Amino acid sequence: MEKSGEKQYGAFQLLEGDLDADPFTQFGRWYDAATGAGLVHPDAFTLATVSADGRPSSRMLLLKGFDENGFVFFTNSESRKGEELSGNANAAICFWWDKLERSVRIEGKVHCVSEGEADIYFATRPRGSQLGAWASQQSRVIESREYLDKLYHKLELDYADMDIPRPGYWNGYRLVPESIEFWQGRPNRLHDRLRYRKQRGGRWIIERLAP
Repeated sequence: MEKSGEKQYGAFQLLEGDLDADPFTQFGRWYDAATGAGLVHPDAFTLATVSADGRPSSRMLLLKGFDENGFVFFTNSESRKGEELSGNANAAICFWWDKLERSVRIEGKVHCVSEGEADIYFATRPRGSQLGAWASQQSRVIESREYLDKLYHKLELDYADMDIPRPGYWNGYRLVPESIEFWQGRPNRLHDRLRYRKQRGGRWIIERLAP
């Protein structure tokens, strides 16, 4: 018996016939639906990485693009996640779109994008975010908030009336998927889970997983 007050899913279903043969096309459909549903951050996802000694960690990021080559995000390569990715390229990302009762899990290997691609995206960022990339020694212990604010203000003065270059440690990453799972909430916890798995030669097969 369902516990009193426990959420019962069932707004939609996901059947094999609903899926496009191409996982990226299917992701695009769901991403557009999440955007259209009015979610504050349909582009938000959890990135999971593993350290050299096998310790996992996860954090929230924002998706900056995707196509048949993979899913792109940007970050400080000297941060914990950047250091972990440099030692172990295997990673996983997970989207959760609550209004649609949907999740997408993606697993694969992460590669750096070209410096040119990173430069182009960095140039589109708000000026404050560009300065923030220079001010933050991401994941490092700092003495106080005041220290961070002073450093940011100094950078504002240093780069006054100047274009702000991309820091050499601020890079883009592309997760090239080996599997992509689409999860749709269903009643009685009998959720739909359909997974695309990449085969040799680049062909994708679709498998249904038990919930």
